[in-house]
Amino acid sequence: MKPQTAPLDAGLYLVATPIGNARDITLRALDTLASADVIAAEDTRTARKLMDIHGVALSGRKMIPYHDHSSQAARAGIAKLISDGKSVAYVSEAGSPLIADPGFALARELVAQGHMVTAIPGPSATLAALSLSGLPTDRFLFAGFPPSTKGARAKWLAELLPIPATLVFFESPKRIQKLLGELCSSGQGTRQAAICRELTKKFEEVKRGTVAELTEGLEKNPIKGEIVVVLNRAAEVQDEGAMEDMLKHAMQDMSMKDAVNAVSNALGLPRRKVYQAALELGKAK
Repeated sequence: MKPQTAPLDAGLYLVATPIGNARDITLRALDTLASADVIAAEDTRTARKLMDIHGVALSGRKMIPYHDHSSQAARAGIAKLISDGKSVAYVSEAGSPLIADPGFALARELVAQGHMVTAIPGPSATLAALSLSGLPTDRFLFAGFPPSTKGARAKWLAELLPIPATLVFFESPKRIQKLLGELCSSGQGTRQAAICRELTKKFEEVKRGTVAELTEGLEKNPIKGEIVVVLNRAAEVQDEGAMEDMLKHAMQDMSMKDAVNAVSNALGLPRRKVYQAALELGKAK
């Protein structure tokens, strides 16, 4: 079906694009790409290819890059275009703009300036993985990418793991085994999880099981591609064993004081109780 072209009001249009299968784009997204005065893209080559696939011609319109390394000047340039009455369609390299995406700073700034910002919803790796995981979907938290350094990752896990919501995050194939190992050493080996890779693509695959089972499976058969991890929600009540496991893991990379604060805040437990447990663990070394 040929996209419909109609004048758009001045403003920023956040256009969700396919995460793998090009046919997942919405008709409204195609109409917006066909009608916008300017296309801003995280990756202009990917955006051009997508438009070519669906028969959306640039027809002399401007396509400009906007990505992680774009400066304040780039945002100011887009704001000026909108002030001059132009409609700007922003497209991520894949998925929904602003979700682990450089479009966040752009949209926030334009909203603060009083410009119109609207979303053209569509594909999302987060929601696709959540749907396929077989885990509860009524309450979830998207946590982006884990920190790359061990100490920061330990603190990140200590804060997230007790949350009574299904957790969704991205990870690279190079670090997924290390992350799962750290989850096991944090006492999360029996927690249900799903590893979703290459969603909507030819080699889409979903592995489900406990964290320990998935860890063992990846040791035997490493995986490649884009990965989304879904982790079952924390138990409503944390037991003493969970507190000790989290402390042991946190104290590997933090001072006792920082580990106690992190675990106390994460579990909602009195600091004195966590501190006493940390002292006992220190004596046992």
